[in-house]
Amino acid sequence: MKKLLLTSAIALLGFSSMSHAVTDCALRDEPYSVKTPVIDLLFNPQTKAIVEEAIGENFKRFPPGFIRTETPSFAAIINVENLFAMTGTDMALLPEVDQKISAVAVTEADKEARCARYDSVPPTLDLPKGGTNILIFDKINGYDHGPSVTAANSAVTSLAEQLGWHAVISGNGAVFNQDQLADFDLVVWNNNSGDVLTLSQRKAFEDYINSGGGFLGIHGSGGDSMYTWDFYRDKLIGEQFIGHPGGDLHFQHADIQVEKANNKVGDFLLAGWNMKDEWYSFSSSARNHGVDVVLTLDENSYKPLGYRGEKLAMGDDHPIAWSQCVGAGRSFYTAIGHRPEVYYVPENLYFLKQAMKWAAGQGER
Repeated sequence: MKKLLLTSAIALLGFSSMSHAVTDCALRDEPYSVKTPVIDLLFNPQTKAIVEEAIGENFKRFPPGFIRTETPSFAAIINVENLFAMTGTDMALLPEVDQKISAVAVTEADKEARCARYDSVPPTLDLPKGGTNILIFDKINGYDHGPSVTAANSAVTSLAEQLGWHAVISGNGAVFNQDQLADFDLVVWNNNSGDVLTLSQRKAFEDYINSGGGFLGIHGSGGDSMYTWDFYRDKLIGEQFIGHPGGDLHFQHADIQVEKANNKVGDFLLAGWNMKDEWYSFSSSARNHGVDVVLTLDENSYKPLGYRGEKLAMGDDHPIAWSQCVGAGRSFYTAIGHRPEVYYVPENLYFLKQAMKWAAGQGER
């Protein structure tokens, strides 16, 4: 009897894995292809064998945590095309590999494995009534920035306290529901990587933004090689990340230039500053999409070369922080934030504070 009562209580509290299994993750029913996240190909023995054969010995040389099915995993943010490019595998083999992978059926077990990294039970939140509430979201399925996530959580929480705001930190994607999102003036995505929301959670967040909510994305939140959510990449971030310097050039000092933007976020930092971090490059300048650029990089102050020596230079216009209005809402993205140390740099903290105010609707429109 006690066991039966306990089981019933657990089910009522929302801990039953059977009743809360996620069934609406984005790629659940999608056929396999070379565009499929590698993590999903690793779940199936057949597709895994095809990828291993195509990559050859290089597949065994990946570091621990890079190619694995447990999240966070780098395999969640790359596909076979990315693997070919990273290992120097002949791209001419892609069509043949795609044909083999596409011939493998997606089983019910595969679908369940694909959705297992998403959340279904919303957290219980204790929020004060009135005032400004912000959610700091740090769920990670892809690349884990580790200490930088912790440092950013601490910095944003401290800045919120300075502003008289209340901050809540959660790594549970199920908090993205209509009722709970309505309690927040701003949602800060802290170095999130990999797809982290189900289709219904995505819809709730899109509605929240379009209805006047605020978004602030920090560093890794805009640094994935692939996205399966067009609204997030094209509307909230506004550009596609293509790489950052590697090897001995991974972390470099660079001159940050501040523009007199319409949002006035950088007005007291117009002299700019020099800082050491991991510097992102994008497929093109976000300015081309009509965003309000706040910070740019002076490419003459560092070497924009990738791990394999590939050129990552964007030229005279290399934005790394910008804002834009999305529907009735606001979106702000900053590519600064890989090294924990940057969350102690006075200029960056001032910039973050102003960006938070703008994104929460307390700045210039």
